[in-house]
Amino acid sequence: MQIIKSIQNRIYEIRGERVMLDFDLAVLYEVETRVLNQAVKRNIKRFPDDFMFQLTSIEWKDMQSQIVTASQVKNPSSQFVMMDNIPQNRTSKYLPYAFTEQGVAMLSGVLKSDKAINMNIAIMRAFVDVRKILLKQSNLNEQLTEIKERIGEHDVQLNELYDAMENLIDEKIAQLKWNDRQRIGFKIKE
Repeated sequence: MQIIKSIQNRIYEIRGERVMLDFDLAVLYEVETRVLNQAVKRNIKRFPDDFMFQLTSIEWKDMQSQIVTASQVKNPSSQFVMMDNIPQNRTSKYLPYAFTEQGVAMLSGVLKSDKAINMNIAIMRAFVDVRKILLKQSNLNEQLTEIKERIGEHDVQLNELYDAMENLIDEKIAQLKWNDRQRIGFKIKE
Protein backbone atom coordinates (compact mmCIF):
# COMPACT_ATOMS: atom_id res chain seq x y z
CA MET A 1 0.00 0.00 0.00
CA GLN A 2 2.90 2.35 0.74
CA ILE A 3 4.27 1.87 -2.78
CA ILE A 4 0.91 2.89 -4.27
CA LYS A 5 0.88 6.06 -2.13
CA SER A 6 4.41 6.81 -3.30
CA ILE A 7 3.35 6.32 -6.91
CA GLN A 8 0.25 8.51 -6.45
CA ASN A 9 2.54 11.29 -5.25
CA ARG A 10 4.36 11.05 -8.58
CA ILE A 11 1.24 11.48 -10.72
CA TYR A 12 0.86 15.04 -11.97
CA GLU A 13 -1.72 16.86 -14.00
CA ILE A 14 -0.19 18.47 -17.07
CA ARG A 15 -2.17 19.69 -20.08
CA GLY A 16 -5.31 18.30 -18.51
CA GLU A 17 -3.86 14.77 -18.38
CA ARG A 18 -2.73 12.72 -15.39
CA VAL A 19 0.85 11.78 -16.20
CA MET A 20 4.08 10.44 -14.75
CA LEU A 21 7.44 11.93 -15.71
CA ASP A 22 10.28 9.91 -17.19
CA PHE A 23 12.68 10.41 -14.28
CA ASP A 24 10.06 9.27 -11.74
CA LEU A 25 9.34 6.18 -13.82
CA ALA A 26 13.07 5.48 -14.13
CA VAL A 27 13.41 5.54 -10.34
CA LEU A 28 10.44 3.20 -9.92
CA TYR A 29 11.74 0.80 -12.59
CA GLU A 30 15.26 1.10 -11.14
CA VAL A 31 16.84 2.13 -14.44
CA GLU A 32 18.52 5.33 -15.56
CA THR A 33 16.29 7.94 -17.16
CA ARG A 34 18.50 7.81 -20.24
CA VAL A 35 17.97 4.05 -20.55
CA LEU A 36 14.19 4.42 -20.20
CA ASN A 37 14.06 7.14 -22.86
CA GLN A 38 16.27 5.10 -25.22
CA ALA A 39 13.93 2.11 -24.90
CA VAL A 40 10.98 4.37 -25.68
CA LYS A 41 12.72 5.91 -28.71
CA ARG A 42 13.56 2.45 -30.07
CA ASN A 43 9.81 1.68 -29.89
CA ILE A 44 8.45 5.15 -30.70
CA LYS A 45 5.55 3.74 -32.76
CA ARG A 46 4.07 2.43 -29.52
CA PHE A 47 3.91 5.93 -28.04
CA PRO A 48 1.59 8.28 -29.94
CA ASP A 49 1.00 11.82 -28.67
CA ASP A 50 -1.86 10.78 -26.40
CA PHE A 51 0.42 8.21 -24.68
CA MET A 52 3.54 10.35 -24.26
CA PHE A 53 4.60 13.96 -24.84
CA GLN A 54 7.63 16.07 -24.03
CA LEU A 55 7.22 19.01 -21.67
CA THR A 56 7.89 22.47 -23.02
CA SER A 57 10.62 24.51 -21.38
CA ILE A 58 7.94 26.75 -19.83
CA GLU A 59 6.10 23.75 -18.35
CA TRP A 60 9.37 22.35 -17.00
CA LYS A 61 10.39 25.68 -15.44
CA ASP A 62 6.94 26.01 -13.90
CA MET A 63 7.19 22.52 -12.41
CA GLN A 64 10.68 23.22 -11.07
CA SER A 65 9.49 26.41 -9.37
CA GLN A 66 6.62 24.50 -7.78
CA ILE A 67 9.03 21.80 -6.65
CA VAL A 68 11.35 24.36 -5.04
CA THR A 69 8.43 26.13 -3.36
CA ALA A 70 7.06 22.86 -2.02
CA SER A 71 10.39 21.73 -0.67
CA GLN A 72 10.86 25.08 1.10
CA VAL A 73 7.42 24.79 2.69
CA LYS A 74 8.09 21.18 3.75
CA ASN A 75 4.48 20.20 3.18
CA PRO A 76 4.45 16.39 3.38
CA SER A 77 1.16 16.13 1.49
CA SER A 78 2.57 17.91 -1.53
CA GLN A 79 3.20 15.72 -4.54
CA PHE A 80 6.43 17.56 -5.27
CA VAL A 81 8.16 16.91 -1.97
CA MET A 82 8.31 13.20 -2.79
CA MET A 83 10.61 13.82 -5.73
CA ASP A 84 14.06 13.17 -4.36
CA ASN A 85 15.83 12.76 -7.67
CA ILE A 86 14.75 15.92 -9.47
CA PRO A 87 17.02 16.48 -12.46
CA GLN A 88 17.46 20.22 -12.00
CA ASN A 89 20.18 20.45 -14.64
CA ARG A 90 18.00 19.41 -17.58
CA THR A 91 18.32 21.80 -20.47
CA SER A 92 15.71 22.56 -23.11
CA LYS A 93 17.40 19.88 -25.22
CA TYR A 94 16.63 17.22 -22.59
CA LEU A 95 13.18 18.14 -21.34
CA PRO A 96 11.29 15.42 -19.45
CA TYR A 97 8.78 13.19 -21.15
CA ALA A 98 5.33 12.79 -19.62
CA PHE A 99 3.58 9.43 -19.92
CA THR A 100 -0.20 9.13 -19.65
CA GLU A 101 -1.78 6.06 -18.08
CA GLN A 102 -1.84 4.39 -21.51
CA GLY A 103 1.81 5.31 -22.06
CA VAL A 104 2.81 3.76 -18.76
CA ALA A 105 0.89 0.62 -19.71
CA MET A 106 2.76 0.56 -23.03
CA LEU A 107 6.07 0.73 -21.14
CA SER A 108 5.38 -2.77 -19.88
CA GLY A 109 5.91 -4.02 -23.43
CA VAL A 110 9.17 -2.10 -23.76
CA LEU A 111 10.75 -2.80 -20.37
CA LYS A 112 10.56 -6.53 -19.76
CA SER A 113 12.33 -7.08 -16.45
CA ASP A 114 10.43 -8.60 -13.53
CA LYS A 115 10.87 -5.34 -11.61
CA ALA A 116 9.32 -3.38 -14.50
CA ILE A 117 6.36 -5.76 -14.74
CA ASN A 118 5.66 -5.64 -10.99
CA MET A 119 6.06 -1.87 -10.91
CA ASN A 120 3.72 -1.49 -13.89
CA ILE A 121 1.04 -3.41 -12.02
CA ALA A 122 1.49 -1.13 -9.00
CA ILE A 123 1.39 1.99 -11.20
CA MET A 124 -1.84 0.86 -12.90
CA ARG A 125 -3.37 0.32 -9.46
CA ALA A 126 -2.29 3.80 -8.41
CA PHE A 127 -3.90 5.33 -11.51
CA VAL A 128 -7.12 3.43 -10.74
CA ASP A 129 -7.07 4.68 -7.13
CA VAL A 130 -6.56 8.28 -8.30
CA ARG A 131 -9.49 7.89 -10.70
CA LYS A 132 -11.71 6.57 -7.86
CA ILE A 133 -10.77 9.54 -5.67
CA LEU A 134 -11.58 11.97 -8.46
CA LEU A 135 -14.95 10.29 -9.08
CA LYS A 136 -15.82 10.60 -5.39
CA GLN A 137 -14.86 14.29 -5.46
CA SER A 138 -16.98 14.97 -8.54
CA ASN A 139 -19.92 13.19 -6.88
CA LEU A 140 -19.51 15.39 -3.80
CA ASN A 141 -19.34 18.48 -6.02
CA GLU A 142 -22.61 17.47 -7.70
CA GLN A 143 -24.27 17.01 -4.31
CA LEU A 144 -23.03 20.40 -3.11
CA THR A 145 -24.33 22.05 -6.27
CA GLU A 146 -27.74 20.44 -5.76
CA ILE A 147 -27.83 21.62 -2.13
CA LYS A 148 -26.92 25.16 -3.18
CA GLU A 149 -29.70 25.15 -5.77
CA ARG A 150 -32.22 23.95 -3.18
CA ILE A 151 -31.09 26.57 -0.71
CA GLY A 152 -31.38 29.18 -3.44
CA GLU A 153 -34.94 28.04 -4.17
CA HIS A 154 -35.75 28.17 -0.46
CA ASP A 155 -34.33 31.69 -0.24
CA VAL A 156 -36.63 32.81 -3.05
CA GLN A 157 -39.63 31.17 -1.39
CA LEU A 158 -38.75 32.71 2.00
CA ASN A 159 -38.38 36.14 0.42
CA GLU A 160 -41.83 35.76 -1.16
CA LEU A 161 -43.25 34.80 2.26
CA TYR A 162 -41.59 37.80 3.91
CA ASP A 163 -42.96 40.12 1.22
CA ALA A 164 -46.47 38.67 1.63
CA MET A 165 -46.27 39.06 5.43
CA GLU A 166 -45.09 42.67 5.08
CA ASN A 167 -47.99 43.38 2.71
CA LEU A 168 -50.47 41.87 5.20
CA ILE A 169 -48.95 43.89 8.05
CA ASP A 170 -49.06 47.06 5.93
CA GLU A 171 -52.73 46.39 5.06
CA LYS A 172 -53.59 45.76 8.74
CA ILE A 173 -51.82 48.97 9.80
CA ALA A 174 -53.64 50.88 7.07
CA GLN A 175 -56.98 49.39 8.23
CA LEU A 176 -56.26 50.36 11.84
CA LYS A 177 -55.32 53.85 10.79
CA TRP A 178 -58.55 54.12 8.78
CA ASN A 179 -60.66 52.97 11.73
CA ASP A 180 -58.85 55.29 14.18
CA ARG A 181 -58.99 58.37 11.94
CA GLN A 182 -60.57 61.52 13.14
CA ARG A 183 -63.97 61.76 11.61
CA ILE A 184 -65.13 64.90 10.00
CA GLY A 185 -68.64 66.15 9.63
CA PHE A 186 -71.57 66.24 12.02
CA LYS A 187 -71.51 64.20 15.14
CA ILE A 188 -74.76 62.97 16.48
CA LYS A 189 -75.14 62.44 20.17
CA GLU A 190 -77.16 59.51 21.17
